[in-house]
Amino acid sequence: MPESLKNFFDPVVVRRLATMLRAAWPSFPESRFVAEASEGLKSHELLGRARHIMHAMHRALPSDFERAADILERSLGPVLERLEGQGMAVFLYLPHTLYVAEHGLDHFETSMRLQHALTQRFTAEFSIRPFLERHPRETLACLRQWASEPNVHVRRLVSEGTRPRLPWASRLRAFQEDPRPVLELLELLKDDPELYVRRSVANNLNDIGKDHPELLVETCERWSQDATPERQWVIRHALRSAVKRGDARALAVLGFRGASSLEVTASFRPGRIRLGESVSVSLSVSNRSGKRQRAVVDLAVHFIKANGSARPKVFKGGTVDLPPGASGMLEKTVSFAELTTRRHYAGEHRVEALVNGRPVELGSFTVLG
Repeated sequence: MPESLKNFFDPVVVRRLATMLRAAWPSFPESRFVAEASEGLKSHELLGRARHIMHAMHRALPSDFERAADILERSLGPVLERLEGQGMAVFLYLPHTLYVAEHGLDHFETSMRLQHALTQRFTAEFSIRPFLERHPRETLACLRQWASEPNVHVRRLVSEGTRPRLPWASRLRAFQEDPRPVLELLELLKDDPELYVRRSVANNLNDIGKDHPELLVETCERWSQDATPERQWVIRHALRSAVKRGDARALAVLGFRGASSLEVTASFRPGRIRLGESVSVSLSVSNRSGKRQRAVVDLAVHFIKANGSARPKVFKGGTVDLPPGASGMLEKTVSFAELTTRRHYAGEHRVEALVNGRPVELGSFTVLG
């Protein structure tokens, strides 16, 4: 965790939280809370620090959750019109969301009210998930009502909080098995006036497609009927993983049908690199047929693994629309810099173009140790 993020939760933030809680409840044990929340704080990472503060908060607040939740809600700052551009400032309320997720499950109505308030200042997309698991019927009913809320952050929570594969969160296994309750919510939001919400809808549908590719395509086919430009964007974004997989039905929804007869060649500059360097891949796409050709052209690099085998990773290339005899170029840079999420290995790396999902061999380049 980068130091700048990890260090957001420091004694200054602890004292700020204490001041806010004391203003809402004059009996709040401010000094005790500051001492307990600050002690050992530096030994934790970002989430651990927020949880450490939450535990101190729990000890300082009344043991009765209803009273504690009321104090927390009254301690909150003003509603934010936009969370974008706020940086780490909104993470001030991460301990609050951890608190409601851990201590509020037996107090449904109060917890939902508190999360409704919190998501307008930070996000309740993580804290809502235990409620979807413990109280699925009641939580879904509440989210259906929130889908028509005037506040954009509340509407976004309806989609973002129900994503089956939300990054950095535990998966919602029930919705991975049967996503129909989630789709009912997305139907209410697919034409939301805010891109902030529509992007979440697309990401949610993309999640669903990883477990139910046919349902993803069927939904996008249905949504394509009389779709506005805004909804067409949602469909394209929702289908992005399916397109990278070369799903023929997904490509057809976007107007890319059949195995294109385009000719694709590649050059690699340089052809031999060392670990830590980059290679530039130039794709030349030519239409040798007698009719116009439209296609999605992506790049698959077969990365060498530790055991010497290879596994492809697909990089987004671009869309070409070429009349007979025309050509076009696509450029991609492939980095072999060391990452915490991927380790690179020396060897010959095979490269393919995926033309409307159809693999075309392009050659290879060599990575030296």
